[in-house]
Amino acid sequence: MTSENTTTLPARGIPADPDAPVLELRSDISVDLVDHSASDLSVVRAARVSTVGDDAQYETKGDGYVAGLIDYLMKSRHGSPFEHNYLTFLITAPIFTVRHLMRHRTWSFNEESARYRELRPVFYVPDADRLLRQEGKPGHYTYVAGDGDDHQLVTEASAAVYAKAYQEYTGMLQAGIAREIARMVLPVATYSSVYATCNSRALMHFLSLRTARPDAAYPSHPQREIEIVAEQMENSLQKLMPLTHAAYEAHGRVSP
Repeated sequence: MTSENTTTLPARGIPADPDAPVLELRSDISVDLVDHSASDLSVVRAARVSTVGDDAQYETKGDGYVAGLIDYLMKSRHGSPFEHNYLTFLITAPIFTVRHLMRHRTWSFNEESARYRELRPVFYVPDADRLLRQEGKPGHYTYVAGDGDDHQLVTEASAAVYAKAYQEYTGMLQAGIAREIARMVLPVATYSSVYATCNSRALMHFLSLRTARPDAAYPSHPQREIEIVAEQMENSLQKLMPLTHAAYEAHGRVSP
């Protein structure tokens, strides 16, 4: 699964040296659901254990009962029944976006390591739809399109820096410098891959902070790149746990 309006751009500002590595400039951010154990019925069973004990594991209630109980749990903010499931995603994104993801400390993460492997020359540039200018004060700002040349400026300036940084990175590796030291010169726009595992309660909290929804009880204003990650994860939640997602939406997108 990849973000909309994905673009692979030709690298600009690359040294003329024919032996220099060819940079790949990308605008896509991918999120793949690679493993899961998540269903609306699992929420009901976790909740019902408090009243029926070990018989809860045999609950086979219909959608009407399940939807009603989940709505009650969401409205009353009884959150623990939403924790007895998991979703594991493989995300490929620029490092600065991965760092936003890792701020959510109840998740589990395993990331590609630049200590153990040589990183590829793959770097992020915004696509033509990305709003590049910010107006207003911190916490009360909006993004606007700006001038017609903004995208070209960002792309060309970024490519020139990426080319130089990767040239120095590979130069140090060829000279025998350890990967864990050589990586210091690479920018946070370098692509990385990470496994991220969460339960539905943690995912709903993540979505409340990382999606821009004016109809939410507590509207948030995330950076667009992490919002692209969140949107793709929300698609998975909606497919796997449609009643949970519907209750989440109905109650202001607030995690229970």
